[in-house]
Amino acid sequence: MFKKIKRNLKIFLLFGYQSLKTTGQSRQAIFLFTLGKILRFIFLFGVIFLVFSKTKIIAGWSLKQVVILYLTFNFIDTFSQLLYREVYRFRPQVISGNLDLILVKPYHPFLRVLVGGVDFLDLLLLVPYFFLLLFFIFQEKISFFSFFLYLTLVINGLIISTAFHIFVLALGLLTTEVDNAIMIYRDILNLGRFPIEIYQQIISFIFTFIIPIGVMITFPVKALFNFLNFNNVVFAFFISFLFLLLSIKFWQIGLKKYQSAGG
Repeated sequence: MFKKIKRNLKIFLLFGYQSLKTTGQSRQAIFLFTLGKILRFIFLFGVIFLVFSKTKIIAGWSLKQVVILYLTFNFIDTFSQLLYREVYRFRPQVISGNLDLILVKPYHPFLRVLVGGVDFLDLLLLVPYFFLLLFFIFQEKISFFSFFLYLTLVINGLIISTAFHIFVLALGLLTTEVDNAIMIYRDILNLGRFPIEIYQQIISFIFTFIIPIGVMITFPVKALFNFLNFNNVVFAFFISFLFLLLSIKFWQIGLKKYQSAGG
């Protein structure tokens, strides 16, 4: 078991090194990509302060709590993009037949098609997001247990994000349609920048029980401020592992239905 983990880690690092070499070929693109991300982050950060300049509480959330929610969203979103960037390149592999070569390799295909293209540009933003998030959290009077539960639910949110990306890969096997699916996921995820309580009740229900964006983003912050009861914590872990199991099952179904380049 240990040897298998060590071997998979070496393969992951090898793919990561290749991705780093590819990323470093265009310094101008690195600058423009990073600048665009920073400007978008600052703009939306400003929108939050603009909204709270007119009111102190929105749907029971204060300015500081919404800021921490927004930073939590950015951390989870950026971390998932850093790891799963290769999903965005999955469609060309399917239609070109290169996926056939990946599937016959002596390692799990997820090492290539899921985490095989680590985006190191996102790492440049993930580090400041992380420290900025810690800065705002430690400005509040947070107990160790609440902080630990927050970290656990953030990891839980990353599991849900992993499941979404596996669903997209499986859909690519069945339909070769990846680009639109991943963009729809990103559009829905962007709604998680704000507390789910600000949406209508039916939308909040969907974002909790059907498309658990609220569980990914809002639940960790609610746990941090003791807004989350025990039943909701249990539900959060249940829904993440359920989504992960369903996504893997969907991937397996996609593999059975997949027709290679040779038919």
